[in-house]
Amino acid sequence: MKHTFYSLLPLFLLLDLVIPFLLAPTYPGYRHTRQVMSVLGNRSAPFHTVYTLWLLLLGTAILLASTQLCPLLRSRSGGLSLALAAILIIYALGGCILSGLFPVSETKAMETLSAKIHGFGSVFGFLALTFAPLVVALFYFKGRQTGLALCALACFLLALVFFVLFVMADKPRFAHTVIAWEGLWQRLTLLFMYLPLALLCARGAQ
Repeated sequence: MKHTFYSLLPLFLLLDLVIPFLLAPTYPGYRHTRQVMSVLGNRSAPFHTVYTLWLLLLGTAILLASTQLCPLLRSRSGGLSLALAAILIIYALGGCILSGLFPVSETKAMETLSAKIHGFGSVFGFLALTFAPLVVALFYFKGRQTGLALCALACFLLALVFFVLFVMADKPRFAHTVIAWEGLWQRLTLLFMYLPLALLCARGAQ
């Protein structure tokens, strides 16, 4: 059962990046580089219910992940275990479950209560998950697994850079520059936040 979990979590993380590419062709005018993934969950999107259900499922899977990954870290550091638990819970609730229950509008305008809850939930969720690679890096440094530690640390730095670009993307002064590619920066941020968690799963499956 434990080995099944460690195989499934990386699959869920991969699907989170792949599913938007499967749903986007049904939404005329959607652009992966310019639009965030959650736009596919707004009520104008043809398969918004599918994306909403996916976010709820992903959030539940990540909450379950905390019960497996955190004890793995506790073998070296109780503090790192608690930090990862907090990160995963905040992301699961804010970045996934609340974002699914309260969809954003098509333009991402913060005009409705739903859009505001979605916006604040996703910001706090993403901000928390940005530090997951750092926690994983410290875990591997403690175990003197330098190669894995440096890999996780590189993921943290890249995730931080892309998250900053993601935040800057919707600022008017960057509207006609490459920085405005909000969708691309979001996907790259998630990729580098997810990779260290997949590394942990590979260790847990051993």
